[in-house]
Amino acid sequence: MTTTAGENDAARFRYQRLAGELETRIMDGTYGPGEKLPSVRQLRRKLSLSVSTIHQAYLDLEAAGLIEARPRSGYYVAPVSLKRLAPPRHEAKSSAPIRVEADAMVNSVLKTALDPSMLHLGSSATAPELFPSRAFSRILKGCAEKTVRSLLGYSLAEGNPELRRQVALRTLGVLEGVCAEDVVITNGCSEAVTLCLQAILTPGKLLLIESPTHFGYLQLFRALGITVVEAPTDPETGVDVGAVADILRRHPVGAVLLMPNFHNPLGALMPDAAKKELVRICNRREVPVIEDDIYGEMYFEGNDRPSLLKTYDRKDLALTCSSFSKTLAPGLRIGWVIPGRRFREQILRIKAGTTVCGSTLDQHLLARFLAEPGCERHMRHIRSRIRKQVIRMALAIQKHFPEGTRLAVPRGGSLLWAQLDPWVDGAAVYAAALKKKIAILPGAVCSVSGGFSNFIRIGCGYPFTEITESGIRTLGELIREQSGSGHA
Repeated sequence: MTTTAGENDAARFRYQRLAGELETRIMDGTYGPGEKLPSVRQLRRKLSLSVSTIHQAYLDLEAAGLIEARPRSGYYVAPVSLKRLAPPRHEAKSSAPIRVEADAMVNSVLKTALDPSMLHLGSSATAPELFPSRAFSRILKGCAEKTVRSLLGYSLAEGNPELRRQVALRTLGVLEGVCAEDVVITNGCSEAVTLCLQAILTPGKLLLIESPTHFGYLQLFRALGITVVEAPTDPETGVDVGAVADILRRHPVGAVLLMPNFHNPLGALMPDAAKKELVRICNRREVPVIEDDIYGEMYFEGNDRPSLLKTYDRKDLALTCSSFSKTLAPGLRIGWVIPGRRFREQILRIKAGTTVCGSTLDQHLLARFLAEPGCERHMRHIRSRIRKQVIRMALAIQKHFPEGTRLAVPRGGSLLWAQLDPWVDGAAVYAAALKKKIAILPGAVCSVSGGFSNFIRIGCGYPFTEITESGIRTLGELIREQSGSGHA
């Protein structure tokens, strides 16, 4: 007797739900470090679940590093607990307008990112082995020569119609009334954000950004000659809405650029009420808001992805940018923007005059995959894998970094933002780690106004291995050395 995909999904849901409930109780301290968990037999009697379902749930928690199996004894909570980690604390202050200039450390970080000999512990990239390469290969092999021939020419500037339709379908339940015509396909999320900035910002106007922010943006702002003003951003709840309102009152802001869902580098998720209030404030002052939602699909909890700023927009002033770089394939360079009617034509004119269009073949490949039932299974799988890797990395940081390290465990995305001892210089740790062939991201490169010198970003997009653990252990030793020299 064969099992159907639906039956497999139902079984997977049962063990994942049980694993999720147990994970919650471990994370909140209900089950303490070293405590023995109920046996498989006890849970089978209590929950009326199959032995295989319970066993798979325990294997899932073991893979995440939350529990450990002891021969002939059972399962126990891992001896370290994330509950003991306190979230980072930032000094809440807004900055004066700043022209973004070249930064030697940013150039070093970008160069290091291309070095294959490094152990990349600061990267925001997702491991290639987590992408659906087998499905992509099958789709490409199934393309007839006539189809391939038709894909060798230019596409529309706004992108493949079917791909735009598939992107629009993915907004179901998140944005109302989005259709294919509302979507513009771009060469990744970076081009989507760039097009928005070029279409919106006028001479003499400032760009309001979060502090800290994605360090790659700083290179973009410098290239475009943009002057920015920073708003303080909380590691758990995102940008300070009150500070945004104050900045809009005091400065000639032409646009706001935010990452409300699983912020890079913080991992913060803005509450819905804060999103709604922020958009209301920007709508009232007629200030456009660009949201980078590249991590929106990488949520860990529940079945619903987080809301968008555009959800609360009433004046067609919110522009949503994203891509499939974190979930499907960065090499395809496929992103999109949902700009609304107010800015769509200007964005299309700029795109047609610069990059002309995206890769026609890549767009066809992705459109085909998005239409398959296996796409959603893949999305669930990659979210589960990244969640486990985030937990494993956080546990390793707690185990190997000095006591007092602060770390917020995010509810989505693949990044950890670690606050070190005040005496520790993240740039010095970065330089020392390079000598050990370990690459991290120093917090100082994530702001144009300074600060965050004792912060580092750790990426969790790659499988956690013994090499990863060894790298984290080495980082902990380097941080202790820096802390000791600082106090001296």
